[in-house]
Amino acid sequence: MLLTPNGMNLVDLHVYVDGSAALLTDHLYDFTYAEKTPDFPLPFTYPPFAAVVFYPLHFLPFTVVAVLWLFAIVAALYWVVRICFELLLGPEALRDPGRRTAMVGWTAVGLWFEPVRTTIDYGQVNVFLMLGVMIAIRSTRWWLSGALVGVVAGIKLTPAISGLYFVARRRWAAVAWSAAVFGLTVGASFLINPAETRRYFGTLLGDADRIGPVGSVWNQSLRGALSRLLGSDVGTGPWWIAGVLVIATLGWFAWRSLRRDDLLGTALIVQLFGLMVSPISWSHHWGWLLPAVLWLLYGPFRDVPGARILAGYWLLTTLIGAPWVLSFLQDSIWTISRWGVWSWLGAVDTIGVLALYGWTIWAGRRTAARVSPPADLSPGPAIRPVP
Repeated sequence: MLLTPNGMNLVDLHVYVDGSAALLTDHLYDFTYAEKTPDFPLPFTYPPFAAVVFYPLHFLPFTVVAVLWLFAIVAALYWVVRICFELLLGPEALRDPGRRTAMVGWTAVGLWFEPVRTTIDYGQVNVFLMLGVMIAIRSTRWWLSGALVGVVAGIKLTPAISGLYFVARRRWAAVAWSAAVFGLTVGASFLINPAETRRYFGTLLGDADRIGPVGSVWNQSLRGALSRLLGSDVGTGPWWIAGVLVIATLGWFAWRSLRRDDLLGTALIVQLFGLMVSPISWSHHWGWLLPAVLWLLYGPFRDVPGARILAGYWLLTTLIGAPWVLSFLQDSIWTISRWGVWSWLGAVDTIGVLALYGWTIWAGRRTAARVSPPADLSPGPAIRPVP
């Protein structure tokens, strides 16, 4: 990236740094960056608290910020992998030399996952947010877990779905505290720039068209997949509602099929559900597929038939980068058209999530049946009561 002419475009990092410079004005959400994206000027779309966090960066030379940002992404990805290994194999795995080598190896592989390499190419914030959620999952302290999720949701709204993880684990104090901390981020933003905070939460929130083209193959959400299959934006109409109901039902039963101590499995069910139901889930939002692969290969269902097939599916589609390949076949990111087989190939993440949920339900039932021996119905002597 350093040695090629366009290797340091980092368009989203430009939006963070240059856009946050307008924090103290009334034009934060009028800012657009178009130097490298003339066909789609990129606006500042994050909550105002994100501008508060990024504001100090605009005082530094951009190249310095960019290089440090890239190294920080790699370090954050390593810690995501490390926490995955700890959750799946226990703390003793962190002391095993072979496991530590595997952590470094999976970090190297993860850098080439399409969601991660696109995050690096754009200078995105996704891996940092994922790390914040992973630390929240790992921690047993309600105040730390809740604070982390509240802060990352204040920076970018999508991690707020992590509150469902606390609900699933019945961590009610963390649920309440994450909501409170998110409220504090909104309050702090209002104190710093009340006009733009009111504008964001009053009119801009929920405007998917401002974020980008819903029908672009880069949008791997349920709404994006359905829109490409049907030839027009389905919005939040009947098709989308029906799809959400199907995914929610499968997600519920998949969660119920997990072992009680499977923290990472629960988190993945929640995060993939959030990516599916969000109006726009760009391909670089799908960094959670790396923990999903690790869960399939090292998790409690790793010996169930199909685990390696699903892991191979995600490895194939992410290392190739299906959205990236198909983007060359789309004449415009704003065009929604029926491409037949291309539309189905563009739904790789949606299909994969449905397959993962369905397989998890089956794997949970298969494992439960294998662990629990059948009842002995043969006649025998009467059982004498014990005083």
